[in-house]
Amino acid sequence: MILLWLIAVLLVAGLLAWFASSWNTHAPRWIGLVATAADFVITLGLWVSHYRQLSLLPNKTWIEEVDWNWISSLGIHFHLALDGLSLLLLMLAFFLGIVSVLVSWQEIRERVGFFHLNLLWVLAGITGVFLAIDLFLFYFAWELMLVPMYFLIALWGHERRQYASMKFFIFTQLSGLLMLIAILALYFAHHAATGVYTFEYEQLLGMPLSSTAAWWVMLGFFVAFAVKLPAVPVHTWLPDAHTEAPTAGSVVLAGLLLKTGAYGLLRFLVPLFPGAARQFAPIAMILAVLGILYGGLLAFGQSDFKRLVAYTSVSHLGFVLLGIFAWNELALQGALVTMIAHGISTGALFVIAGLLQDRMHTRDMDRMSGLWSTVPRLSGAALFFALASLGLPGLGDFVGEFLVLLGTYRVSPTLAALASVGVLVATFYALRLVQRSFHGPNLREWKLLDIGARERLILVPMITALLWLGLYPVPVLNTFKPAMRALQRNASKPVAIFQEAK
Repeated sequence: MILLWLIAVLLVAGLLAWFASSWNTHAPRWIGLVATAADFVITLGLWVSHYRQLSLLPNKTWIEEVDWNWISSLGIHFHLALDGLSLLLLMLAFFLGIVSVLVSWQEIRERVGFFHLNLLWVLAGITGVFLAIDLFLFYFAWELMLVPMYFLIALWGHERRQYASMKFFIFTQLSGLLMLIAILALYFAHHAATGVYTFEYEQLLGMPLSSTAAWWVMLGFFVAFAVKLPAVPVHTWLPDAHTEAPTAGSVVLAGLLLKTGAYGLLRFLVPLFPGAARQFAPIAMILAVLGILYGGLLAFGQSDFKRLVAYTSVSHLGFVLLGIFAWNELALQGALVTMIAHGISTGALFVIAGLLQDRMHTRDMDRMSGLWSTVPRLSGAALFFALASLGLPGLGDFVGEFLVLLGTYRVSPTLAALASVGVLVATFYALRLVQRSFHGPNLREWKLLDIGARERLILVPMITALLWLGLYPVPVLNTFKPAMRALQRNASKPVAIFQEAK
């Protein structure tokens, strides 16, 4: 029942926050904080209690599992399962959930209860995505994320929030419908082959499909996951959504929603369609390298603080896509660490962007010059997270990207070399961000409040997490290893998916 409670706590707390706002505007904030903190403590307890078990029993698939018949006539189960991969991503989700509540404490002043309802429900949808093993339940949770996030952008966003929220809705809804069609195609193909209707992941693994059918069904999944990732060229919704969303919305978007796309590729696409994935890998890896370089170049050209950080996500998630389709141990480990580190470092940069906008009422970096003299602690935190984003050794992003490049080099030295240029581009845009925003003369004579106790409570744990990932990632890698080996067994094709032409 513990897996069900992780979702139920968020759903019930969201409703309580909505109703509680009628008698106290601070009650929704405390309810949201307690709910996200409770789920984080539960997942941390699961990690601590099962860590040794993961080391001793590396072939065990699931740490926790609940499987109930839901609609038995259609073969639909309420099937939740937890392994090392989903455990780590859930810890990231609840950690950033706490950050999102805290960063909204003073920023959100209107419809506070409804805001926290949507925030907690989008976290519940993300939790369902990371836990669902029945494909119908997975799609249900996938769609549950969409509506609350739409409201977060449309109701509490900035100047062009209506345009950004509608663009986000259209991109994700259309791609989600393609995934639904692909799920149904797999569902009916399984019945045609076995006489059994099922949406169960483990029963659909190894399903015999013709190469043409597998290719098209795989593409349906890929488009949905690529839009959420996002991959070039279906990334155009992301900069608008990030820029116009409230700070908490940007943190959840960058830190969590993008990771659901990467998780879908890892958990479902390659294991369900290993042959088609092998054929598609050269295209996916080329798109990944294009995303790394294109996202970095566009980030370098921005003057809007949030828009620059948004384009860095396109670049960083390109490394994740590259690592997944390289599909060897080093590359997969790098993809996971990049997912976690990117969620923290980019989420922190969006927090800083929100703090600056709240104090200055602008996102234009040309108007921010000289801030170091007036907000030195906030400027120092921004420098730290910018260095993390560019991949400074000793911080989490470096470990993830370095492992991805090593794993990719085993498969294609050319693509690894091109992707490594993205690290150089990241240096340019990260230092440009710091130089334009915080250095130079304070021409506009800004006099701002530096970070207070609440802001330190947000940023210090994020700094600590990135240092821990950069200096000692072994516990994360050990936790992921059994899940990674299970995924490689499920995708029973050779791990060298793409071989460079000699």
